[in-house]
Parts: sequence; structure tokens; C-alpha cells
Amino acid sequence: MKIAIIDYGAGNVQSVLFALERLGFEGIVTSDWNTIKSTDKVIFPGVGEASSAMKMLVDNGLDVLIPTLKQPVLGICLGMQLMCKHSEEGNTNGLGIFDVNVVKFSNEVKVPQMGWNTIYNLKSSLFTSIKENEFMYLVHSFYASLSENTIATTNYEQEYSTALQRDNFYGVQFHPEKSGVFGEQILKNFLNF
Repeated sequence: MKIAIIDYGAGNVQSVLFALERLGFEGIVTSDWNTIKSTDKVIFPGVGEASSAMKMLVDNGLDVLIPTLKQPVLGICLGMQLMCKHSEEGNTNGLGIFDVNVVKFSNEVKVPQMGWNTIYNLKSSLFTSIKENEFMYLVHSFYASLSENTIATTNYEQEYSTALQRDNFYGVQFHPEKSGVFGEQILKNFLNF
């Protein structure tokens, strides 16, 4: 199986590669259109700030490519947020794959939300063998609002989308590559699509 990890200068690429290796797979880190289009699965990682990350996508033309992909695509953390319509972080227009806005947590709670939190209302085969209220590892100051694309929910100040899905596009706010055996099960489920 060929797995592309999108390289756009923002992302936890190395930890995603290590997680794939633990599962017995090898990823290709690339920004090359033809390579990405020819792979079986695409992982769109992200750690960083939305507006500068979006600029890097635009500079490589990846903002045009990603929404047209036909194979399963998994956005992680900032990768998921950039798949949304708009982010308050840097007043950034995203890829518009999910018709969802990304907003900042209020000053009433500690930001970023960092550490372990539960996921529930699981509504996708992405979560096969995952029980309600399993813990996943999160680090973020912005969140995707609940929407018709929500396939998992977390509560921090209020409920928000901790996972989204539309057609062949999946996004998770948590880091499956850092969430232990349950996170790796989610990666394995994605690779089995």
C-alpha cells in the first residue's frame, strides 16, 4: 500500500511516520502532485498556525489538489482544521471540504487544551473497536464547531467536533500517532478503508 504524508512545512511528519512503521506500513513524505494522486491513502498532518500553514499549501498548489483527491484522506489536528471552511486563527480561509468554522476557545479555560480527553458520539467505521469515552491526546487552542460532518465529539468548555467526515475525507482533532493503542487502532482502521 502506498501512503502519502503531505509535506507542506507544517506538521508532525516524523511522529506519523513512526506510527505507520509500528503498524507495519511505510509512508512517503511528499508535496509532489503526481505522487500524492497515485497513492492509496493520504495523511494530511499539521502542527502550527493556520494562516502561515495555509500560505504554504497555496505556495505549493496543494490547496487546489487536496479537495480533488479521490482516495481516503485523513487530516490530523491543524490538517483537519485547514480542511474546514474558515479559521479564526489568522482569519484564514480553509479548503472548504467541511462546511465548518474553526473558532478559539474562550479565555475562561486554559488554552491550549493540552493532554488527554475523551471522545464520544462515535459515528464512523473510523472508530471500529474504539469504545465510547476512550481517551485521546489533544493539543489545540481552536476547535471545529459541531456540524452535520461531526463523527466524534469532545467537551472542553463546550462540545465540539473532535472528528469530521465527508465522503472520502476524514479529520481528527486529536493526535492518533500519540494516543497509544487506541490512536493506532484508528490509524489502522483508516488504512483499511
